[in-house]
Amino acid sequence: MSYRVRYTKAAREDLRRLYAFLLEHDLKAARRALDAIGKGIELLQEFPFTCRKAAPDNPFLRELVISFGVAGYIALFEIEDGETVTILAVRHQREDDYF
Repeated sequence: MSYRVRYTKAAREDLRRLYAFLLEHDLKAARRALDAIGKGIELLQEFPFTCRKAAPDNPFLRELVISFGVAGYIALFEIEDGETVTILAVRHQREDDYF
């Protein structure tokens, strides 16, 4: 089974913010970070249930850990149904939580 991955407006804004932050320091790192996030998200097309639960009482709200350098990123997503995964937010691991 293959899932369609979609992004909320907030998640797209997160990606733009993360890219802009790195762009101020290192263009190559900014591009590599977006590539790493994109490759990580591809996993969700086939295996969204392999990611850790974000909340113990909701098996459909999950987090994808994306390695990048010494830290990385976390994508918060929801498995909407048997066909759709929605990316809700993307954060650097050193940022505050989503909520």
